[in-house]
Amino acid sequence: MSERDGFPEGGVRVLTSESIYEGKVVRLRVEEVEFAPGRSSKLELIAHPGAAAVVPVDEDGEVLLVRQYRHATGGEWLLEVPAGKLDPGETPESCARRECEEETGARPGELVPLGCIWTTPGFTDERIWLFLARDLAPGSQELQADEELSVERLPLAEAVERALAGGIDDGKSIAALLRAAAYLGTSTD
Repeated sequence: MSERDGFPEGGVRVLTSESIYEGKVVRLRVEEVEFAPGRSSKLELIAHPGAAAVVPVDEDGEVLLVRQYRHATGGEWLLEVPAGKLDPGETPESCARRECEEETGARPGELVPLGCIWTTPGFTDERIWLFLARDLAPGSQELQADEELSVERLPLAEAVERALAGGIDDGKSIAALLRAAAYLGTSTD
């Protein structure tokens, strides 16, 4: 990488970084960055440990979704794929397996990686790894104290239609469903 006036090519220089808040799940900091000599800005950043989301599809081609209470949306109940944050030292695959069983009561036999997404890169480093789960076996649903949800089954094609037209409005769920459908060759026709 070459440098121009002390800047890595295409890079930015962090001038200051101040921690504002450290919580159980996220950390907030304010950083002043210099894009080019004399051109700087203060940015608010939320650090997140990352998460995994999984599209569990049963032998009948139905996807197990969760209708979950989301306080940050003003109290909406959103239809989503099972997901959760990574525990310290946990791999995205282990997290996907754990969350699938904890939220739906179904244990995945096979997990297919579907890549990852940045949820809102304008202000957070949260990355969610996406998976397709197949060969589901009965497991044990174990909701956490902050989870209020119910499991709903839909044909994968119908879930994809809702992701495209409305009815499934959660970003990670839309991305995960579309990638799973593409992987499986599922059509909404």
